[in-house]
Amino acid sequence: MAFRLRYCLFAFLSFGLFLSGFPVQAKIVKLVITKTEPYAGGRAFGKTGTYERVYGQAYGEVDPKLAPNKIIQDLQLAPRNNRGFVEYVSEFILLRPTDMGKSNGLLFFSLPNRGNVFPADTALLKRGYVYLWSAWQGDVLAGNSRLTIRVPVATENGREITGKVRAEFQVFAPAQTQLLSSGPFSGATHHPYETVSLDNTGLQLTKRVHEADPHIPIPNSDWAFSDCTTKPFPGTPSTTQLSIKGGFDPNYIYELVYTAKNPLVMGLGFAAIRDIASFLRNQATDEASNRNPLLPTDTQTIPIRSTILQGVSQCSNFCRTFLQLGFNQDESGKRVFDGINAHIATRRNSLNVRFGRPGGGGLQHEDHLFPSNEAPFTWQITKDPVSGITGGILEACSPMGNCPKIMQTLSSSEYRQIRASLPTTDPSGKKDLAIPDNVRIYFITGTQHSPNGAKDPLSGFQMNYNSTQPTLRALLIALEQWVMADKLPPASAYPTIKAKTLVLPDAKSIGWPSIPGVVYNGQFNNVPLLDFGPAFNSHFITGIVTNEPPKVVKENVYAVLVPKVDQDGNEVAGIRNTTMRVPLGTYTGWALRQAGYGEGDLASLNGMFIPFKKTKVERLAEGDPRLSLEERYKTHEVYVSAVRKAADELIKEGFLSPEDAQNEVNMAQKSNVLK
Repeated sequence: MAFRLRYCLFAFLSFGLFLSGFPVQAKIVKLVITKTEPYAGGRAFGKTGTYERVYGQAYGEVDPKLAPNKIIQDLQLAPRNNRGFVEYVSEFILLRPTDMGKSNGLLFFSLPNRGNVFPADTALLKRGYVYLWSAWQGDVLAGNSRLTIRVPVATENGREITGKVRAEFQVFAPAQTQLLSSGPFSGATHHPYETVSLDNTGLQLTKRVHEADPHIPIPNSDWAFSDCTTKPFPGTPSTTQLSIKGGFDPNYIYELVYTAKNPLVMGLGFAAIRDIASFLRNQATDEASNRNPLLPTDTQTIPIRSTILQGVSQCSNFCRTFLQLGFNQDESGKRVFDGINAHIATRRNSLNVRFGRPGGGGLQHEDHLFPSNEAPFTWQITKDPVSGITGGILEACSPMGNCPKIMQTLSSSEYRQIRASLPTTDPSGKKDLAIPDNVRIYFITGTQHSPNGAKDPLSGFQMNYNSTQPTLRALLIALEQWVMADKLPPASAYPTIKAKTLVLPDAKSIGWPSIPGVVYNGQFNNVPLLDFGPAFNSHFITGIVTNEPPKVVKENVYAVLVPKVDQDGNEVAGIRNTTMRVPLGTYTGWALRQAGYGEGDLASLNGMFIPFKKTKVERLAEGDPRLSLEERYKTHEVYVSAVRKAADELIKEGFLSPEDAQNEVNMAQKSNVLK
């Protein structure tokens, strides 16, 4: 009940009375600063000096009658204030130079991932960036410093709306109870849609090891809408939780289709990002006469000259959907973001779907048939012969001339798990596509989705620690220069069919070496062509899903290609950082699940680091075809020299800053390689 109260009892009436005295205009109407404090203990960042961290809330309202807003799902069914507008409240954080005169004039908008804020990059602060984080995902629950946005519940003339919801549950360790919102990427931090009834009669909870396996029904007597965290099964009845007698097993995918109620109007998240960025860039005051927090006290001139939006992982999907739905133009017709970095994801998201779950993965093993993997995949407008859809991510901004300059940055994981080849090839995988002039695509070779050197419980291997950050930092500065000074960045760098570096995923095609103890089965994620029902629009990932699970129209309809590897199992195309040019092992963006975790499927977005043997004697004894460290570098000094040479090359290519290059050399010197 607490979850329902938090969303359903949102104080629209009192908020509407407050706004009633202002002119009719849909935008950020009130910006409230709740706290201002010195950032990083008053540390100075280069010539920019010290920063202040500002916490606040943006009170926004959207006009349902305006054309740019009509795409928002269920906006017409949301409660309205006495001006006829729909309201939301979004939490935000700003990092601004204490002396705004030392800012470089760039507003850098870093999207929170499931409400979580990515740390500011020290190198960018030294350049005078103004950082902004603001909430957009209406189903994120408060807690652990997550940024949240309050959005209304849709109703039909005051009556509850109900609909089918398909929930998947996967756990990494045995568990008794899960929230109805729980999935491998949302867990206990997302708002669960309540079941309309605690009676499970007529419902079917199933389990299976692999996505395509037959669904095994669990007897209705062995599961319940309940909480068993403090009482044995069947536990305490709950409209937001699910329990299984004997608990959830990490080896299985559990699935339930149930009738839920009270959908959130989560598509307002697109308007919230559009409107706060537009406000901070263009408005001196809000409608309550509060000053723009970026406006110096002695002037009416806003110092922001350019804006860049960065979305990482799930937020990269947000960026692509935001663009495609036309939100890069504010309600006055102005461009919102001049540049976008869409990092480590190539899908769209289901934010604008009734009962949508934008935190879903859409991967080979996890949330496989959730909406967001549909065409169009390409940035430019193309005809997809499989679905019959003609469109592209830039289709809304191109006619208006409001397209930003775009950098799509990728790790290795996206090629196997998120079909990263499809934005650059035709669906049959026969030819490369031309990329628009305002788009650059960079593949950071030999990296996993989120670099991490820990042991992966899913695969049993050490994960891939190869960092994307130094390369990404250099590219962000290049994006800044592209946006603010019209200086062209480095040419795109990614695998292609023409160069024979983008190939089918079987072992022979990619050239996978036979590494002892490593199984290669060519696994990848290829979502079929799906039918979600007549009320769902696949072209724009919007509408109402009525087919749950969706109907499979065609299987294996897209040719998904992956990067080719060398004799060590390391990829050959893209931006090869110092780790790849002077490798200590094999670095993959994929790994396979071990027994007990859905054996043989991809291990989420995790990769592997498979170290080289130290000596030739050791590798021959193991039957390892990869040269040992001793055979490659002979001594520690030779290894350090090779790293220095690689770092110098990357500086010249524009993929590494001098400061990061020196850090790479320092780490090599401190390492124990061949000591």
